[in-house]
Amino acid sequence: MSARPDWLSVTRGEAPLLVSIPHTGTLIPEPIEARLVSPWLARKDADWWIDRLYGFAADLGATVVHTAISRTVIDVNRDPSGVSLYPGQATTELCPTTTFDGEALYRPGAEPSAEEIAERRRIWFDPYHAALAAEVARLKARHPAIVVYDCHSIRSVIPRLFDGELPQFNIGTNSGAACAVDLTARVEAICAASGLSHVTNGRFKGGFITRSLGRPEAGVHAIQMELACRGYMADPAGALDPDTWPAPWDPAFAAPIAVDLERILQSALDFASCLRPE
Repeated sequence: MSARPDWLSVTRGEAPLLVSIPHTGTLIPEPIEARLVSPWLARKDADWWIDRLYGFAADLGATVVHTAISRTVIDVNRDPSGVSLYPGQATTELCPTTTFDGEALYRPGAEPSAEEIAERRRIWFDPYHAALAAEVARLKARHPAIVVYDCHSIRSVIPRLFDGELPQFNIGTNSGAACAVDLTARVEAICAASGLSHVTNGRFKGGFITRSLGRPEAGVHAIQMELACRGYMADPAGALDPDTWPAPWDPAFAAPIAVDLERILQSALDFASCLRPE
């Protein structure tokens, strides 16, 4: 068996819960970074501090899969065929060429070619998904049903992507196809009890990870949680710059929503533990 690359982390647990953390990475190989407009701009859309926010997951017995590679290099939550997950809406590509705000990431003429995109997929995308698939198979061999929980965050206000201020909790289940209704209802109930705003299958319905792994008929239930950043970190409403973004990690600021998130993961565990395949 070949050694796991150092940018790919898999922390194995035995509980029926797999936690995916695909967008906190900031590593950009130097040959790619040299072609970018700005190293800061290239990391602007990372899911800042999400790995720290969910730092309790392993203590619950969850398996955690995490890539340190920046989404600017390749976005492991996009369809590798290039098909848009949100037809007709603004989004970014498998290998993004713009930020969420529409700013160019590459110097003119330095964008990745189709051949380079295919190579990035081979080096970074495929191993991440192979790790997810292997852990799904391992956990399914131990449990009749499991939950795949895909962790994300995004700034609260991004006019190019959505109107107004995003709800705090954005639950994505591929319009109900990726998990059982009961799991969705459990997560919704915890979000509602928090007193914070939430929506299910709104602007974010779940990305490629949720859509490709969610097979409730086979006992694999996938759900994406997209958090508005203001729930766990300072989230400036105006123009950003390297002095204001990202705000530093503040455990005290994040503590209240971390309590809700731990309840959500525990609820997912309870759901999987009592379920039998259809």
